Amino acid sequence: MVRIRNYFLTTRYAAPLAILVVLVVFLAIFTPQRNFIRARNIQNLLALGPEFTIIVLGAGMLMIAGEFDLSVGSALAFTGFVFTWLLGSGVNPLLAMVLTVATGLVIGLINGVITVKAKILSFITTLGAMMLWRGLTLILTRGAQLPVRLGEHVLFTTVLTGRILGYFPMPAVWFIILALILGVILHRNRYGNWIYATGNQPMAARAMCINTDMVKIISFMTLSGLVAFAAVIQTVRVAAFSSRIGTDWELKVIAACVVGGTSLFGGRGSMGGIFCGALIVIIIENALTVARLPYEWTFMVYGIVIMFSALLDLFIESRRLKLT
Repeated sequence: MVRIRNYFLTTRYAAPLAILVVLVVFLAIFTPQRNFIRARNIQNLLALGPEFTIIVLGAGMLMIAGEFDLSVGSALAFTGFVFTWLLGSGVNPLLAMVLTVATGLVIGLINGVITVKAKILSFITTLGAMMLWRGLTLILTRGAQLPVRLGEHVLFTTVLTGRILGYFPMPAVWFIILALILGVILHRNRYGNWIYATGNQPMAARAMCINTDMVKIISFMTLSGLVAFAAVIQTVRVAAFSSRIGTDWELKVIAACVVGGTSLFGGRGSMGGIFCGALIVIIIENALTVARLPYEWTFMVYGIVIMFSALLDLFIESRRLKLT
């Protein structure tokens, strides 16, 4: 019992993992007709959720570095438009995807450079970027939905949005692969130590010759690159583009990171916790849909979960300090 308690208190992702397990068990038992655990619902969850959870992975790393991005939803829409426009211009889908991800990297570069070089708070920088990219997308599309035709590119669509053995969706596979890669970078690589040092004690990090500006810029670019990749997956899956995609995703992404134990002040968090936090948010939204509750309920439920997670994290941190 003592070992379990110590593990729970010393492992960063223990709390969000516990919340995730309790949530899944609760929904499996109490949703109407146990619809939550039906195979079709789980398939839908694994197919639709990764478009959001992939973004959460990058957002969590950025928050550990001490910054956050409010423009992810708008960047999702803009890069989705770029991909759609490139396909409509006759560009090969693979090349279009590469150019779209490159566009995302440029967006992250702009956000990062303005934030760290101009010494502007990331809240202000990315709030402006949120309005800029959303407005530009609406202007270019006139708010219309654009069709995407990829019928002759079966391999491309299968690799991105197909199903393994007809059951396990490829978007979930991409989410797991990216989580593993970023987890290795964050926890098994020197650069991961730089990210934590930059978010925790930037002045001390600079004293150790860590280029904190570059770490933050790369973190912004990583997030925006993942946003662009998620936009490609969503566009291919739906076979259409809507200028409204990503609306209200900004705070949901931050909420997922906070629920996963990532600090808004930087320097604290784990890829395991971020992974769990992302799953918690999409499971809550899915459960409300299964229960046929109005969409407005999601905001109240998110608020309750975030406050509970913050209090639990505060409790665990205080107990951890006592152990040390």
